[in-house]
Amino acid sequence: QVQLVESGGGLVQSGGSLRLSCAASGNIFSVNVMGWYRQTRGKQRELVARIGRDGDTDYADSVKGRFTLSRDNAKNTVYLQMNSLKPEDMAVYYCNVDRISTRNGGIYYQTWGQGTQVTVSS
Repeated sequence: QVQLVESGGGLVQSGGSLRLSCAASGNIFSVNVMGWYRQTRGKQRELVARIGRDGDTDYADSVKGRFTLSRDNAKNTVYLQMNSLKPEDMAVYYCNVDRISTRNGGIYYQTWGQGTQVTVSS
């Protein structure tokens, strides 16, 4: 069994910063693409940013230049640094990994974290 443990959400004023972390845990051999998605009530979950094992990143247009995604492969952890936060960034943020391989041969597709709330006050 594998799981994603998120941390770092909270309340911040508009223009402020937050850093989200997501660590994959379990009997892990490798972790493929790691990313963050967000969802507000009544809307579909949307991609914020994702990063491959080699560090290639992909960002939503709405966060380019403000958010930075990085990962530590040794720790199976991804970090989302969010700067210049806006009220429209307020959402529940979910960590996602598209494929996790375990040491006993298991493969887990589309693993999600439990979500962490980001609230931005104007």
